[in-house]
Amino acid sequence: MDSKYQPQLVEEKNYQEWEEKGFFEAKISNKKPFSIILPPPNANADLHLGHAMYVVEDVMIRYHKLLRDEVLWLPGADHAGFETQFVFEKYLKSQGKSRFDFNRETLYQMIWNFVMDNRQNMEDQLRRLGFALDWQKKKFTMDKDIIKIVYDTFKKLYDQGLIYRAKKLVNYCTFCGTSFSDLEVVYKERKDPLFYMKYGPFTLATTRPETKFGDTGVAVNPKDKRYKKWVGQEVEIEGLIGKFKVRVVADESVDPKFGTGVVKVTPAHDFSDFETGQRHNLPMKQIIGYDGKLNKLTGPYQGLYVNEARKKVVEDLKAKGLMIKIKEDYKHRVGTCYKCGRIIEPLPKEQWFIKVRPLADSAKKLVEKEEIKIYPKRFKKILIWWLDNFRDWNISRQIVWGIRIPAYFCQSKEKWFIAVEPPVQCNICGKKDFIQDEDTFDTWFSSAQWPFATLMTVGKNNFFNYFYPTSVMETGYDILPWWVARMIMIGYYTTKKVPFKTVFLHGLVRDRSGKKMSKSKGNVINPMDMVDKYGADALRLSLIFGTKEGNDLPFFENKVIGMRNFVNKVWNIGRFIFINRQVKSEKLKVKSYNSKLKIIKDLNKEFKEEKKKYLKMMDGYRFSQALGLIYEFLWHRFADYYIEQLKGEVINGNIEALESLKEVYLENLKMLHPFAPFVTEAGWKVFNKENSSILLERLKG
Repeated sequence: MDSKYQPQLVEEKNYQEWEEKGFFEAKISNKKPFSIILPPPNANADLHLGHAMYVVEDVMIRYHKLLRDEVLWLPGADHAGFETQFVFEKYLKSQGKSRFDFNRETLYQMIWNFVMDNRQNMEDQLRRLGFALDWQKKKFTMDKDIIKIVYDTFKKLYDQGLIYRAKKLVNYCTFCGTSFSDLEVVYKERKDPLFYMKYGPFTLATTRPETKFGDTGVAVNPKDKRYKKWVGQEVEIEGLIGKFKVRVVADESVDPKFGTGVVKVTPAHDFSDFETGQRHNLPMKQIIGYDGKLNKLTGPYQGLYVNEARKKVVEDLKAKGLMIKIKEDYKHRVGTCYKCGRIIEPLPKEQWFIKVRPLADSAKKLVEKEEIKIYPKRFKKILIWWLDNFRDWNISRQIVWGIRIPAYFCQSKEKWFIAVEPPVQCNICGKKDFIQDEDTFDTWFSSAQWPFATLMTVGKNNFFNYFYPTSVMETGYDILPWWVARMIMIGYYTTKKVPFKTVFLHGLVRDRSGKKMSKSKGNVINPMDMVDKYGADALRLSLIFGTKEGNDLPFFENKVIGMRNFVNKVWNIGRFIFINRQVKSEKLKVKSYNSKLKIIKDLNKEFKEEKKKYLKMMDGYRFSQALGLIYEFLWHRFADYYIEQLKGEVINGNIEALESLKEVYLENLKMLHPFAPFVTEAGWKVFNKENSSILLERLKG
């Protein structure tokens, strides 16, 4: 046994052996199934530290392997539609190009090649972290059989009236050139001027005077006596490009305490105003284009970006005596693009929407009845809140990279039809006068189908029935509404089964001061750098040790160093036992002295108590506590106390003491294996045949 544990000599060799011998391959058997579908990492880049949190899944997978269950951990990669196109456009920009330099087919193929080049590297990094994935069954969200299932789901939803096409206000980023769902909008509090302007017989306040050209109404609260006489009347407004008339409506959404209690209604550029307009049948007048500029309806302001137009409009209102006053530093929340950070424009656009309410209501019942259990439990209420508050889901994205929507427009009848297979002729008129929707699906729509879509497309026909519902969905709490809730909604709708029996949520990895890691802040840590310096086990242990389930993890290198020291301690304990087993003594003692015999009994008793607690903690998803238990026992009880007490006996050849230490040590290697697979496998091989593996052993209760 080497005097020093060297991860670089062990990790690649052991992983290659595990993979070659098929230790990670799942099959249908008479064993109890345990399955996890890996949340597919984006195929557009290397892994970041957050992906290393897959270690939580690997802990469960290896633990259940040691329990002798039939275990499946299915790997995959996500095409990550908008995310990937955003990354690729940054790459094009570095080359002095843009997406507008290429036609759709060329750009799509370029992104495909870009993704395929990065995907293999990402998968190799998962191997380096020791993840026991069944690589024979890996899937990609753009596999043809996956796309077929996504199309089938879309058509089924459409046929049953749960998908509809409508021109509604959407969250649009004029820089990224696509719409988003509500969940992808990041609201930030900021201070802006509040403009009080003359508006016919009223004075009203607004943060957006430039949208005046799109106003089609004025609203007051029905209980506000100040304006009761005006309700239902048309009033004439003096504008910057001539006079126009708007109708005064009474709507309970108006806060009488905001400004003067009168608000202008711009249905095409504000979500609240859109709903007000719908309630009172106000027309929608779009004056901002998808390029972020004011259009021809704004006269001399045409071609100005919103911020430029706002300044010019304010100046002109002042010049005409229509600006009453300006209140600085008005606090309000503004929606921004989660990717580029720019302000989101509410714009009217015809899109495909999912009627969320029926799906969300069904999902809510499953969670409330605990047909799906949530760990930690505090996230159950949060999930239910989201299911109660979802709006209809916009699933159209104006990007090239992704799964193109299988919707076709009959140009002669001006109607849409859905076809899973590319149609030869129009399903409506029977001719060939049709065009396909150019939009792609929101990535979350396809990934919402991931658990059942993957299992329906791997293995034999009954493979799905054996492993589905999956046992656990483990992911970060930050995508609870984005992904977990949607998987429950779509999964149950499609299969009439829950997609997973348990949801386990981990926290986010942050820097040592608790800040989010980002390249711009310079606080990003590359997980592969940590593996190179300290070994995969040290990194894995540092992500779980001392971290309460579901809480954010402040990460710093010293913690990895501390876990590296623990790995070395585990190795050195084994080396002490191994060396003394090799020493031959003519005076092997069959029995211990009475005092030492008691210590051996104490050791076995304490070990049994340790294992009992360990099994309870692991079954209760308290992985950090289970690891802490092993850490405390091996280092401070086993090494610092029991080995020290029995060292003399062992050196003098007491076989009973030595064998007791060896047995407890090997059982602890089994318990530690899910957390630190490499050092435990290496240690196990020292005491067993070289071609043996700890994964072939049983963790007995």
